[in-house]
Amino acid sequence: MSAYFERLGATAFRPTSAVEGAWSTQEQHIAPALGLIAHAIEQDHLDRRGGELQLGRISYDILGTMPIERVDIEVRLRRAGRTIELVEAVLSHDGRAAVIARAWLLQAVDTRELAGSALAAMPRRDELDLWEMGDHWQGEAVRSVEFHRRQREAGHAWAWLRPRIPLLLDEPIGPVSRLLGLVDFANGLTLRLEPREVAFPNVDLTCHLLGAPQGEWIGFDTTVSIGPTGLGLTDTVLHDERGPVGTVQQILTVRPVRP
Repeated sequence: MSAYFERLGATAFRPTSAVEGAWSTQEQHIAPALGLIAHAIEQDHLDRRGGELQLGRISYDILGTMPIERVDIEVRLRRAGRTIELVEAVLSHDGRAAVIARAWLLQAVDTRELAGSALAAMPRRDELDLWEMGDHWQGEAVRSVEFHRRQREAGHAWAWLRPRIPLLLDEPIGPVSRLLGLVDFANGLTLRLEPREVAFPNVDLTCHLLGAPQGEWIGFDTTVSIGPTGLGLTDTVLHDERGPVGTVQQILTVRPVRP
């Protein structure tokens, strides 16, 4: 596994076996694709404006599964502005939209004297144990990431994650896109029930950021909740070694597995 994707052209990408899904090894794990979409958005902004604005929020709607085959990404400017932009990106397979993302890009201002958060701190990586996500999930994608984790209780865990391979072969990736290529792993970090007993895929993912993360490792303070009517929610506070850097929410469709 050298990378998750290889570039075929300006808007076309070929996935490698490293994107093998956790629910089905015939389908792509959505995590790397979400990072690839963010990279396309950031590259579009860099080409148009030199990277003047920063990504503050991105919301993905996941329209369906994808085989491990070529994908294309189209980026459109939906709301132009000097200090604020709204951008939409559509990732498609064989002409069918699979993921639609909308991102707010906001002006960068020096607010270091105002910076602070009441979000709770999490343990350092060296305080957590090595953990193999592949002990619970199938596919190559979950084996492409290094995990340190502590399960606090069923449905709540702390974890530090670092990808073992780059998102895109022979192409630099910014820290925000790199983070966004990891965030969908949150939904498998802390299990209330084993995947063989219940399916709980997410149909969306929304990430709000306080700034670009620093360092290789991203911390996840993740909780999973399941309601009484087939709905679930995975909620995560993201950290780097300085402290909180953002949040992630994923809505789940919860379906007991019938033998």
